[in-house]
Amino acid sequence: MEMIAVPAGSVTVSDRRTRRSWTVEVGPCRMAVHPVTQAQYAAVTGDRPSASEGARLPVESVSWTDAVRFCNALSVHEGLSPVYSGDEDVRWDRDADGYRLPTEAEWEHACRAGTTGPRYGELGEIAWYRGNSGERIHEVGGKRPNAWGLHDMLGNAWDWCWDVYDPQVYGGYRVLRGGGWFDEHWSCRASVRRRSHPGFRSDDVGFRVVRSG
Repeated sequence: MEMIAVPAGSVTVSDRRTRRSWTVEVGPCRMAVHPVTQAQYAAVTGDRPSASEGARLPVESVSWTDAVRFCNALSVHEGLSPVYSGDEDVRWDRDADGYRLPTEAEWEHACRAGTTGPRYGELGEIAWYRGNSGERIHEVGGKRPNAWGLHDMLGNAWDWCWDVYDPQVYGGYRVLRGGGWFDEHWSCRASVRRRSHPGFRSDDVGFRVVRSG
């Protein structure tokens, strides 16, 4: 799992539905250079859940719960301490050194890589989306990375994040970020937030992993 060092910083998260925004300070972390691939997922879990087959395609058709379990399994595989515990009520051990999902603030900070616009480059150069994907998912790393070396932060497959979206309105629904291969250009922006049930699976939803520190 190739990882990139992401420096500490701050990011302002905005929600168009509620018209709220809030600033979050994020610490340094190491983030996977691209989403988890089908080959990586199969090597750790033995499972191949994706609708489209290809070793270097992002794993998709995985739920938030599947992603959390993969993080723990990868941690054990590499001799690290699992981050998550519990099934229905998943808890995060912040002292553990294993793999985990990014928070949405970490995700947006890493996606922007010091930029302030809606995207870190011209969309067709950095992302697979409805306008250029041929309505199919593509291998990771095929588009230009951002300034910190992270590929596919926008487009190709949505990324599950750790955060609950809005517990008072949507209960335990979790945050998705980044847009996917079937999305129009307005969904493939650094600020866009989507939500879904932690058991939801779709052929345009995957995830990437981080480690703290």
